[in-house]
Amino acid sequence: MRKIPSRPWAITALVVALAAAGLGMYWFQPWKLWQDETLHEALPEATAPTTPGSTSTPTPPRTLATGDLISHEHTTSGTAKLVRLGDGSHVVRLEGLDTSSGPDLRVWLTDAPVKKGRAGWFVFDDGKHLSLGKLKGNKGDQNYPLPTGTDPADYTSVTIWCDRFDVSFGAAELTRRT
Repeated sequence: MRKIPSRPWAITALVVALAAAGLGMYWFQPWKLWQDETLHEALPEATAPTTPGSTSTPTPPRTLATGDLISHEHTTSGTAKLVRLGDGSHVVRLEGLDTSSGPDLRVWLTDAPVKKGRAGWFVFDDGKHLSLGKLKGNKGDQNYPLPTGTDPADYTSVTIWCDRFDVSFGAAELTRRT
């Protein structure tokens, strides 16, 4: 009877390869590139004052700034708007958003200039930025409220930011309306 030689180095290599593949799948989450989540939120309505006897009508929302999203790390399109609501609060509104899904995507309001191409991928965490929360969906229309006390004049751009890899999927320069 012939003895089958054991090869501990081969088993070790296989275990290391499987562990690396598992970690890579967890870290990169490649399946998200083919998963779409579409969300269509309405712009929040203005509310009328709730004081007794008040008859004033609510102030309609007003767009303060707007910009078209450009692609960075992933193909991205749509429009970003900075909107003041009737109650004086502010939201960043993404309309017609179309980008790739990815791990740990956030919507950031920043003071960084929007640069085309690879030069614009990494600039948004260099200066002042405010995370408005996780991206709700990679397609559609969405609202992201600004925290109370935030001065929207301090910010000039919006980015879809991947926190996991510190890179912009796409961004829009906000042009102020008069």
